[in-house]
Amino acid sequence: MAESTALTDAVDRLAGRLRSLPQRRLSAGAAAQGRELADWLARRAQELESPGAVPHEMPDDGPFTVGDQLAVAGHDLAAALDAVGSAAAADTVGEALDRVSRTARAIG
Repeated sequence: MAESTALTDAVDRLAGRLRSLPQRRLSAGAAAQGRELADWLARRAQELESPGAVPHEMPDDGPFTVGDQLAVAGHDLAAALDAVGSAAAADTVGEALDRVSRTARAIG
């Protein structure tokens, strides 16, 4: 699905940027913004995979893990969207891409 590929590409770019940031920038808010996005992506994936179940929260494993957490959550959501393949999935992809873009701009 082209939309999920666009999502994984965008997530991978942002995850790479977060991995390359110095501790000072991560601690100044970039890690928190990335973690917030990763948590949102993970929750959407869990809702698609297990409707009605209470989603798990993304753990705070420190600023240096946020890039990896973001990548995993984004790829999980893309896989869940591919499995569902409905109009609702297209809406979720659009919202996810918007959130990735806003977070990327906020991080700089």
